[in-house]
Amino acid sequence: MAQTDDERNTDKNFDRFWYKRAAQQYESAVKKGDTSKETLQRLGDAYYFNLDMENAAKWYGELFSKYENELEPIYAFRYIQSLEGTGDYHLAKGLMKIYSEKLNDSTFNVDQLKNNDKLIDALRNTQPQFYITPLSINTPVSDFGAIRYGNHVVFASARDSSVFTSRKYHWNEQPFLNLFIADTTSNGGDLKNVHSFSKSINSKYHEASVAFTKGFDTIYFTRNNYTNSKLKRDAQGANNLKIYRAVLRNNNWKDITELPFSSDEYSVGHPSLSPDGKKLYFTSDMPGTIGGSDIYVVDILSEGNFSEPRNLGENINTSGREMFPFITDKKLYFASEGHLGYGGLDVFEATVTEEGFSKPKNLGLPLNSQLDDFAYMVDENTQRGYVSSNRPGGVGDDDIYSFQRSDEKCMQSIEGTVVNSDTKYPEPNVTVKLYDGEKVLDSTLTSNVGEYRFDMPVNCGHTYNVIAAKESFDTAEKSVETSLEPNFVNEVPLEINHKLIVREGDDLKIKIGLIYFDFDKWNITPRAIESLDTIVNVMKEYPGMVIKIESHTDSRGNDAYNMQLSDKRAKSTRDYILSRGIEPERIESAIGYGESRLLNECANNVPCTEAQHDVNRRSEFIIVKMK
Repeated sequence: MAQTDDERNTDKNFDRFWYKRAAQQYESAVKKGDTSKETLQRLGDAYYFNLDMENAAKWYGELFSKYENELEPIYAFRYIQSLEGTGDYHLAKGLMKIYSEKLNDSTFNVDQLKNNDKLIDALRNTQPQFYITPLSINTPVSDFGAIRYGNHVVFASARDSSVFTSRKYHWNEQPFLNLFIADTTSNGGDLKNVHSFSKSINSKYHEASVAFTKGFDTIYFTRNNYTNSKLKRDAQGANNLKIYRAVLRNNNWKDITELPFSSDEYSVGHPSLSPDGKKLYFTSDMPGTIGGSDIYVVDILSEGNFSEPRNLGENINTSGREMFPFITDKKLYFASEGHLGYGGLDVFEATVTEEGFSKPKNLGLPLNSQLDDFAYMVDENTQRGYVSSNRPGGVGDDDIYSFQRSDEKCMQSIEGTVVNSDTKYPEPNVTVKLYDGEKVLDSTLTSNVGEYRFDMPVNCGHTYNVIAAKESFDTAEKSVETSLEPNFVNEVPLEINHKLIVREGDDLKIKIGLIYFDFDKWNITPRAIESLDTIVNVMKEYPGMVIKIESHTDSRGNDAYNMQLSDKRAKSTRDYILSRGIEPERIESAIGYGESRLLNECANNVPCTEAQHDVNRRSEFIIVKMK
């Protein structure tokens, strides 16, 4: 079918990576009735690539509802990532199970499409090791990629510079990125005195992601393919990223040259130098890349030459994106969406080994979040560093956070009070159990004032269930998600419902079935004893309980006779309860009301069924006091 001019213009904006504008145009097309697979795919993608996971999940959901059996695995992957980005792990986990069965013939290989409940649960229960703090220099636009530069820090930001204040990047409608430098504060946890890093390096397009040699006299940085005031594009019209190198002479950065393995036809970026200065790690989507982008390494040879790039292989790289490598003498840190994570990009570490690198490990909460976490750098001696994230609660798009890593376990405790939901009084002798999934971790009894405390400490950043149970009560359960504050005391109050104590209007009653008396009699029958012994047991359970007894009849028979009969039944009921050891002062009164307090319309001469009359034939045990 021929495209309209509007459709061609929308696709053109998408192909230019102008995702914010394209998303609005595709959404307008859907409202006009275009729900084709291609439109819904691109609408979801436009939001996904612009990190709007809520809208991405919405439109991928529409896409899957219409075309589930026609979609490539990458769309299941993006849908799962979007769901995780909104915190909907339950649905994301369900999709993992569904699509794990469809990957046998697919070359698309990411952990998010593998059905492994144990690994997923283990990841969510990872013990936190990080204390993170947002920097005060963050702005409403993108700030990321902090790297140490002596006693300073260099980072990328889309904050307005003094030169190119009006230029915007249509991917996200923000100003282009430039490099900035800031001083560290005395405690090293924040930055101050931000200013432009270098007029010779910053251009009117993007600069970001830097690496310095040990002496800080050479810089490697990422820039758009922009050389000699010319912006170059590939065969499809896209402008790619390149890594450039510059040297410091007389306090000015000179001799800016692109690295020889850069290309007009693909992107390279995010450089990181090994501590000995002999290897340069970077990100690229060059031919041979396993996923959307992979991590590569080159050897730095003499006279400024480089070896051919080597892909780090499937141990590190997946069919998703791997980005932002940071290499130390001990570990490789990088961001990935392909290894199992919490949503979006997560930071992983892989230990340096003789064979290469160990299996990557997710660094867990709170360093990682349900959105993108990346650009990790650390001082291995102090375990202090910086990470970037677009998580909720930040100042802007991407923000920079400082962190301190600690191997000490973060532990907390759980305690609370259990009360009767009807009486609102503390409930003693309730069994309270602490669960981690299906496993019971600890069990205790409430005190005379309803209080409990588990002896077993619990992990920070973990979800537990607390369940209260007692005979004659319904169980009560509450989920508690522990915070990331060490030694925090989690107060978990619980309310349990007594199966026999109920509130009816303003009255609190012991609710049992009919008290059975023989016809025209008021003496206690064996059937009545069963019910009355239940009343006795409840009153013994609550020694401070005081009740009053009311006996009622239906409207059949003489009114005066019914009044007299019900009163005798009320008093025989009282006498039986007293005979079982209940103190007389705990029964305030025992009165029969005959048919004077009917609960329905079944008065004298009104035709009613037996069931309707049964409603009015009742004995009520009303609680007037609970000590």
